Amino acid sequence: MIDKATVISLVEERLEDRMFLVSISVNERNVINVFIDSYDGLTIDQCIAVSRHVEHSFDREEEDFELHVSSPGLNESFVIKEQYVKYTGRNVEVVTTTSDIKLEGVLLEAGEEGIVLETSKREKIEGHKKKQLIVKKHSLKYDEIKSAKAVISFK
Repeated sequence: MIDKATVISLVEERLEDRMFLVSISVNERNVINVFIDSYDGLTIDQCIAVSRHVEHSFDREEEDFELHVSSPGLNESFVIKEQYVKYTGRNVEVVTTTSDIKLEGVLLEAGEEGIVLETSKREKIEGHKKKQLIVKKHSLKYDEIKSAKAVISFK
């Protein structure tokens, strides 16, 4: 079986500036899935370059394998801190570990320990005829986040 640590090393050798490794999996049938991303967006050519580098580093005569290199999909949950950093300033959906509370808002900050999410919604406030826009900032540690992903908007 192909060693996961070897694949990680090979991928990291080929990553360009501002690119980062999201995850790698290798199963017992030597199916290798590599997910990479970039702060500036990932191109097909960048995926191809990583794929070719990994593929040419192994000998198919010794051990056959199947290799997939791609970016994580937009509907996939964030796996590493760098993904939060990439989406700073954009809308994200976060589900907390406490009672599965779902928050949707602008990711203001992604630091070493956690994130700051700004949510806004219209609520009825006593003394006002119309609903008022209430803006709240939520500070969440990474271990308080069950899942987080980008919100796709076609507006």
